[in-house]
Amino acid sequence: MIEPTQMNMRKTAILSLFLNIATNLHAQYTETINSNRPGQSQGAYAVGTNVIQLETGPYFGNDEHSGLGTDTDLWGIDYQLRYGLLYERLELNLTGSFESQNIFRDFLGVASESSIRNFKTNSIGAKYLIFDPGVSIEPDKPNLYSWKANQKFKWKTLIPAVSIFAGANFAFGDNPYLYEGEGKFSPKAAIITQNNWGRWVLVMNFIADKLTEDFRSYTGIITVTHTLTPSLAIFGEYQAIKSDIYADDIIRAGGAFLYGNDLQVDISGLVNFKDTPSKWQVAAGVSYRFDLHKVDEFLEESNEGNKRRQRSEELNQEMEEGDEGDGYEDDGSN
Repeated sequence: MIEPTQMNMRKTAILSLFLNIATNLHAQYTETINSNRPGQSQGAYAVGTNVIQLETGPYFGNDEHSGLGTDTDLWGIDYQLRYGLLYERLELNLTGSFESQNIFRDFLGVASESSIRNFKTNSIGAKYLIFDPGVSIEPDKPNLYSWKANQKFKWKTLIPAVSIFAGANFAFGDNPYLYEGEGKFSPKAAIITQNNWGRWVLVMNFIADKLTEDFRSYTGIITVTHTLTPSLAIFGEYQAIKSDIYADDIIRAGGAFLYGNDLQVDISGLVNFKDTPSKWQVAAGVSYRFDLHKVDEFLEESNEGNKRRQRSEELNQEMEEGDEGDGYEDDGSN
């Protein structure tokens, strides 16, 4: 009776290990691309040093405002450029969107049509991971003698990774998307949390935007992602926006598919719950990683880091032996 139980415990531990590896979320640099798309939230983890990552895609939709009598067809493209600089925990990013709107107005029986197009948003900033539970919290070792002890809920799994973001919005020229009196430069800050529970990931963003303006904006985003297979994941997202000029509640959902280690494609849609305006959008996108990462920055207190260091050293040794072998063959041919 003891041997089958121990065997089951070992299988459970091995399965958990593979699930954690599949999510690729405990380390900064990961073997597969780690994209913020297709949702609007940022994950807590950076892309890794010397990694350049582009995340972009087109979208189209409609806004209908019952109070203003407008019906707006829109299309655009959003983009995010991410770069891991100096430290595994640090990331610089540029985020924005270009949007075109065709506005049909019927107010008090008077019909009119107009259009605008410009960069709707642009912001640049830095994200830094200030707390990583995978580094700071010692993982529990499997209990080979008690199935119940292994299945017991562990409160420390609720402790998230935490990052902070600081940046600024900017605009150029006569931008029609700026509100009257809005400055072309304003600071932006955010707190980002992330929980990794096997195939489930919970990300929360708490954003304070346009902090020097009279109409500051506060946004909360909750994103839940579920991995169906090593290549396929789905997500659901809730976003709440509050400001003196615009407030909304938005729901998004969609999925992403991974091709190889460096390419991801996605599709998503959104709706809201009011008529000033009511809106819907659909979007598709691609994320691609230019992987220039050479050597992981390992933290001594991280058990996962020690394992990755060992794997990296073994890989580097194999590459060096391969280079030596190539050089010998070249000398022989000459």
